[in-house]
Amino acid sequence: MKRLSLFFIFYMTFSAVYAASIDIDAPKTITAEKIEYDVKTETIKTSGETEIVNQSGQRMTLTDSYLSEDGSSLSGDDIKLWLGNHVYIESDNITREGNETIALDATFTACDNCDAYGDAWRISTQKIVHDMNDRMLRFYNPVLWTYNIPVLWLPIFEMPDPGIKHKTGFLTPDFESTNNMGTQINVPLYISISDTHDITFTTSYITKENPLFQIEHRLNMPHSKYRTSGAYTHNKAGENRWYIFNNDLIELGEYARANIFLERASDKTFLQKYGFYDDQPYLDSGASIELFGQSSYVVADAHIFQELRDSTGNYSAPTGNILPNIRATYQTPPIFKETYLTFNADVLGISGEKTASQRMIGDARITSPWTIWGGNRITASLSARYDVYHFDNTEMINKQTFSGLKDRFLPSGYIEWGLPLFKPTDTWTQVIEPRARLTIMRHTEEDQFTLNNDSAGAFLSDTTLFSNNRFSGLDLWENGTYADYGVRWAAFNADNQMFELFLGQTYDFKDRDTTDPNSGFHNGASDFVGRIEYNNMKWIDVSSRFRLSRMDASLRHIETTGIIGTSKNFINIGHIWSRQFIDAYTMDDDINELAAGFGLQISNRWSLRFNSIYNMTYGDFQRHSGGLFYTHPCYYLSIEYRHDNAIKDDYVGTTTFQFRFGMSIDGQRY
Repeated sequence: MKRLSLFFIFYMTFSAVYAASIDIDAPKTITAEKIEYDVKTETIKTSGETEIVNQSGQRMTLTDSYLSEDGSSLSGDDIKLWLGNHVYIESDNITREGNETIALDATFTACDNCDAYGDAWRISTQKIVHDMNDRMLRFYNPVLWTYNIPVLWLPIFEMPDPGIKHKTGFLTPDFESTNNMGTQINVPLYISISDTHDITFTTSYITKENPLFQIEHRLNMPHSKYRTSGAYTHNKAGENRWYIFNNDLIELGEYARANIFLERASDKTFLQKYGFYDDQPYLDSGASIELFGQSSYVVADAHIFQELRDSTGNYSAPTGNILPNIRATYQTPPIFKETYLTFNADVLGISGEKTASQRMIGDARITSPWTIWGGNRITASLSARYDVYHFDNTEMINKQTFSGLKDRFLPSGYIEWGLPLFKPTDTWTQVIEPRARLTIMRHTEEDQFTLNNDSAGAFLSDTTLFSNNRFSGLDLWENGTYADYGVRWAAFNADNQMFELFLGQTYDFKDRDTTDPNSGFHNGASDFVGRIEYNNMKWIDVSSRFRLSRMDASLRHIETTGIIGTSKNFINIGHIWSRQFIDAYTMDDDINELAAGFGLQISNRWSLRFNSIYNMTYGDFQRHSGGLFYTHPCYYLSIEYRHDNAIKDDYVGTTTFQFRFGMSIDGQRY
């Protein structure tokens, strides 16, 4: 969908024509009140209302026609050349002269009977000429009409034959306006290299800045596709600012594929300032290769990052580049009953400024699930993991730099029990399932190795319980024995209504070396975690995850998402609140953020949409956007705006307005 001003409506109308060629092909079937065939001249004459369908399936209706058997010449009255369900060219006379097909006093529309008030738009022209040599259509004295009101006239206009899928030329301009950059008019030039290969160059004129130049390159091959985009400007401050994105996907057979990706920008704020930013915290460049098997998977990838944030402020966020990163997993078929083995391997290298680290991890696990008397479910598992690390001038947990080798052995095992109990009735079926797991790990007095790791720490939630690893990565690991326990209740009925409630807790038998006061973990019993959800599969779907203090059951953390309404009229809500502590006794500012929006179908064609993110802690909007949309069978338009309050380097929050207009021709949007 393109963005454009009213000034460009006429241009877009012509450039969006969707049709078959006007070329008169040899007729396949002729239906008429009377048909006469002249054997001597090999011509056909029809009387009354006539319908002709040619070899390509193109349909024409006319009155009192005269045509040659091979379709090289045709004449008649009230001729309509149908190009779709609602698309036709109507002419008093259509003839063919050599390689040119000529329609006189012609009308083109793609909105036949689409509106009770008349055709939403049509084009009347003195003459349409279709040249089969260069596959171009030329309109002479065309006039654009909207609901029978003339809107715009041009002396002459030409466009590619709509039967051509790709044609080099200028595309529809579009525009937008921001309070920081002024008005931006984008003029795209499309270059067709082949049916699967094309390039779009766009020159952007900006009233408050120097021009911006953009490029998009697309190439599709039988087993691969290549995509590249970029932009460049030399701004008024004398700086060269740019970005380049590339993504290539290559299929290497049925069981392998490769991906090459590149994301780089001249600085941290170029993408945001020029409207290419999509909230990404960093840019990622590298490559990967994936291998698939029936019960195995291997991926090897490398990453070079460009940070877009001012500071992560968190040592648990990886710094530097990753080369290599290799992960492999293999699961055996059942070796006894449902018992199976899983093997995992991981190789990771992280290199930063004057520092580097490499690790190798191997893990073998046996898992044996059983269902015994009374419906009791028992799962037992044993695991052996061995890690080898090599550090080069790397900062460790004790803030000292270290170079050399370190290793650790981590045996573990767990046994888990669950008992789902069902209570079916004529109206509701209820399920209550108590569940418990005891995880036994080797306890050592050694600290974790390094500050720069792949783990983002442990954050207690309902998804953390009953998992093999409480951390999001592999560098950090649990140190000692702990137990998880909880109970789930659910109810559902024949109308697809569903309630679910879960409440659980974890207990550490060994004191933790360090405890983040905001994590929910403590020495001994943790906070309580849970979730609650209701969904009737019609007009409401609401779920919430929460954490309660182990001391007094006060609320510490809650995340809520919900959609109320239908696909046309709805309210969507997202809210997060979290009590924050600097230490165990000192409170910090709470996290309190609300994301909300709504959709309102004003009429069959008019609709309103709005979304906003509001920081309730500090009382200001982070961003909000909205728009008024109109959808017609033959065209569509929207008026939208966006506003954000971000401030970073030379970027200050901006307001952007967009006006979009397009034609919908025979079900296709342009």
